Amino acid sequence: MSLDGRPGDRLEGPLPVTGNGVVLEDSNRPALAPMSSQRLRLIPNKDHNPDNYDDMELDFSPSIFTSLERFLPPSMLGMPRHDKVKFMTEILLKYLPHGERNRVQKHRDYRQKIISNYQPLHRELYSMHPATTFVAPFLKAVSDNTEESFRRIMSEPSPGVFTFEMFQPQFCELLLSEVENFEKWVNEAKFRIMRPNTMNKYGAVLDDFGLETMLDKLMENFIRPISKVFFAEVGGSTLDSHHGFVVEYGEDRDADLGFHVDDSEVTLNVCLGKQFSGGELFFRGTRCDKHVNSGSHSEEIFDYSHVPGCAVLHRGRHRHGARATTSGHRINLLLWCRR
Repeated sequence: MSLDGRPGDRLEGPLPVTGNGVVLEDSNRPALAPMSSQRLRLIPNKDHNPDNYDDMELDFSPSIFTSLERFLPPSMLGMPRHDKVKFMTEILLKYLPHGERNRVQKHRDYRQKIISNYQPLHRELYSMHPATTFVAPFLKAVSDNTEESFRRIMSEPSPGVFTFEMFQPQFCELLLSEVENFEKWVNEAKFRIMRPNTMNKYGAVLDDFGLETMLDKLMENFIRPISKVFFAEVGGSTLDSHHGFVVEYGEDRDADLGFHVDDSEVTLNVCLGKQFSGGELFFRGTRCDKHVNSGSHSEEIFDYSHVPGCAVLHRGRHRHGARATTSGHRINLLLWCRR
């Protein structure tokens, strides 16, 4: 994780204090150094093996804490995870604008209310199990982790648009069932949920009901290695956060999706099912902000027909849209990968 600042700058985090401003000490923990020394290192400790934070309820992605831990002062590296998380969270929040801090707190409360009340249907989905999630050729390609191994399972029908088979049918069915169960709970509880984005009126944010850790693993261990090879110019090797959601199209759902770009560096789009007609993705090349609505060259024009279990991977800035789903019901998993 990179730290922005002028040479010599250090980011400081507060120690726990009483109402009278006295530093608290716990005899069962390593003694904390004075306030002045509790600063992040400018150079990460590459020899340190950071903790895993996947099982903790956090304000930010677990991967951010794992990356940031290498910058902790030596006196903190051996402390319990809870202490390190508290210190790192205070630093991260300190450097967010006030309005953003309020937004983060409100969203944390919203998400906690869902997780405290919603009972998952398929708990096995909430941890990453590669052998039952991915098809064998995809697993082999990621294990080999070379451009050659990735190209063996991929097609690039248009520059910067990659397609490949990814999920096993059983995984798609389980995830569809979990989404349906969540939507049933939402309706019965009359709980108002946040939709995935400003363009989709239907669908759900998977991170909000407990799937954030699983999707973090999906990004870190499977999408980031591919993005490092094919999307290096947009930071594919440093993707460390995501927005994971499902969208729904068809009768009584969204019909289509207009021409747009995504709020991501790299986007993964996987069709989960069900039976449907139409709904093709159309791509029209990549442009900067100033020319996002400019015309397309012939080689940039590409239409893609969804197949359940198959993925499309592209830059977030790649202009695209979705044609109308003319019959049936289509559900897709989207993972906006960011850095």
